[in-house]
Amino acid sequence: MRAELYQVDAFTNQLFRGNYAAVVPTAEPLATALMQQIASENNLSETAFVWPLAQDHYQIRWFSPLTEIDFCGHATLAAAYVLFSKGAGPVVRFSTLAVGDLSVRQHETGRIEMDFPQRPAKFATAPAPLLAGVSQAPQEVLQSPQAWMLVYANEQQVRQLTADSSLLKQLAPYDVVVTAPGEQHDFVSRYFWPANGGDEDPVTGSIHAALAPYWAERLGKTELTAFQASTRGGQLWCRLQGDRVLVSGEAVLYLKGEIQLPA
Repeated sequence: MRAELYQVDAFTNQLFRGNYAAVVPTAEPLATALMQQIASENNLSETAFVWPLAQDHYQIRWFSPLTEIDFCGHATLAAAYVLFSKGAGPVVRFSTLAVGDLSVRQHETGRIEMDFPQRPAKFATAPAPLLAGVSQAPQEVLQSPQAWMLVYANEQQVRQLTADSSLLKQLAPYDVVVTAPGEQHDFVSRYFWPANGGDEDPVTGSIHAALAPYWAERLGKTELTAFQASTRGGQLWCRLQGDRVLVSGEAVLYLKGEIQLPA
């Protein structure tokens, strides 16, 4: 059995920037164990598997090299980019297992806009491994359905922060995002997920369903620019609309190939 495989750099318009994702479009669903094997073999932040349910309506599932992921933004953007390039759209809908249906729109600007549910973070008491696992104490600690959120005073603190993955792994199933006001963007962030994928994720679209509502309230605005300050870096545009967060980004194709699968 053969299947197409695309590798896309998401939340960037430059190769080797943003976050890499593999996309495997198929006519029918693959077995869960096989999807995990493919994602582990790819060894990228995520591999997205998509198959059609109806016209411009697809099932999507996301896998890191370690486990299936409930919600992934950059691989959703990558999957939409691939489907648009194959003639779908200009709007596609993805059904997910954990966060409902997600609609994704292609704009004339070249950006791809994803419609996410807000997943706001609430103030919380930090567990000991969280505070011990980062090199600098935060000003505020919150928790979203996805991750612990640590808020800092400025961008340099976020950029200079180091993390101890062995301690942050103890926070499973939660990841850790650190964030602060940006110098050239409304806010910046970095994302650590040793329990679910790797030490640091290059760009994490899904966590902006929590970051954007927080910074919108704090800054008093509903349209925000964001930058994830990883080594690769990535640009995001966020807009609040009711109980939804519209997260936009660009993407660029790195690789198109074919994989060989068991019959």
